Amino acid sequence: MLGLQIHPETLVAVAIFLLVGFPVHEFSHALVAYRLGDGTAKMFGRLTLNPIVHLDPVGSLILVASALLGSGFIIGWAKPTPVNPSMLRGGRRAEAWVAAAGPVSNLVMAIAGAIVFRVLDAIVGPGAPGFVVFIGNVTLWFVLINLALFIFNLIPIPPLDGSKVMFALMNPQTVWQIRPKLEQWGFVILIVVMIIPINGISIGGRVILPLLNGLLSVLVGF
Repeated sequence: MLGLQIHPETLVAVAIFLLVGFPVHEFSHALVAYRLGDGTAKMFGRLTLNPIVHLDPVGSLILVASALLGSGFIIGWAKPTPVNPSMLRGGRRAEAWVAAAGPVSNLVMAIAGAIVFRVLDAIVGPGAPGFVVFIGNVTLWFVLINLALFIFNLIPIPPLDGSKVMFALMNPQTVWQIRPKLEQWGFVILIVVMIIPINGISIGGRVILPLLNGLLSVLVGF
């Protein structure tokens, strides 16, 4: 079985994700918005897979740092894709489709990476050459990063994508009452949920890590 290692496979996987994962995530937002009638992202040059226009320096550094910790608790972000909800055909539901497109793209990339991993593992088995093990570990880390960000982005706290999906499923009057407050304090709430430890692990970690381990097990088989 190909195993999970940290260096240098982690660095290579993170580099690939910065060049592929973030652009695909943001492009997915832009593409769905464009298909639903909003050309804002295209107007700002974001309807592209060019990684340069999507990368956020701080979000990229945090992704690198969290991956190198080797705990599986991985977060990071790219530049948010500009969307004008008033231009979308379908109202709040359309906004939810646009928001969900990014995390779904992460899941699709994770599945694709898992297929590559399983094929490599099935072909070489025990005693695989070093370069094959290296490729397998890079692929495994790529799967892990995508799964972690798939789960993280679906947390229903602004400014994450999951909040827009949640708002679309709620009663409009309730949304009108709570959305401004959640958007005002969402980042603070997110920090508390994801960073402040309780008995050694954050509230977010207690939810994300079991989900991450479960999905990873389903996709790669361990």
